[in-house]
Amino acid sequence: MAHSVQLALDLPPQVASAGVGVHGYAGPHDVFRLPQLWQLHLYSYSGTLAFDGFRHPIRPGHVSLVPPGTEAHFHYDAPRCEHLYAHFRLPGQGEQRSVPVMQDAGARAAGLGELLRQTVASGAQSPARAASELWTALWRTVGLAETAEHFAGVRHPALRTAMAHVEEHLAGPLGVPEIARVAGVSHTHLTRLFREDTGLTVIAYIRRRRIERARHLLLASTLAIPAIAATVGIPDLQAFNKTCRRELGASPRAVRHSGAGNR
Repeated sequence: MAHSVQLALDLPPQVASAGVGVHGYAGPHDVFRLPQLWQLHLYSYSGTLAFDGFRHPIRPGHVSLVPPGTEAHFHYDAPRCEHLYAHFRLPGQGEQRSVPVMQDAGARAAGLGELLRQTVASGAQSPARAASELWTALWRTVGLAETAEHFAGVRHPALRTAMAHVEEHLAGPLGVPEIARVAGVSHTHLTRLFREDTGLTVIAYIRRRRIERARHLLLASTLAIPAIAATVGIPDLQAFNKTCRRELGASPRAVRHSGAGNR
């Protein structure tokens, strides 16, 4: 059984503390319990995290979420172990999203690290910015699980690489030659892989992922509609409105309003 936690991210987090944790020098084992605060860790060491009867291997580039009131046991494989951390409250009461306690951020670890460093740097001078940076980091952490689930049935490694590239770059222009180059296959081969696995052309797949992400953000977040449009690579509001009406059957505002009762 997967070990997961439930997050509501319809409102930004309230950051209590963020910084660089240094552990292991006092011994190979620490116990932490924060009664009212979540813990987000991005690791640069190896060890083990244990709580609720589960043991999770820690590796560099892994990210973990520990809920408030949890007695978490950290076991270290070296005498000095560092990680970026944020301790925070989640005031939102909206849609609950299930997220694995421990995930391998892979290529996204660098981006998560930068967001957490910005959270740390902004903490004292601009609490609002710190909350914004951490909110983005939490959404990206949620996205790790959603991307893994999305790719679960994808068999060809080049197709997985191509799809991951699309997910990372939905906010910008995406061309088939560029995606094929990243995946290490020809334009023709990439098109064939997409058709065999999804029944769609590459462009149609990108269009579908953009509208799926837009729908999710409209229903599950409080991001402004222009920000959502930019996030999914359709910054022209008129074009975004037309796309939503065509693909979702309603304007962005109407789509958001339709989910308001579930938040």
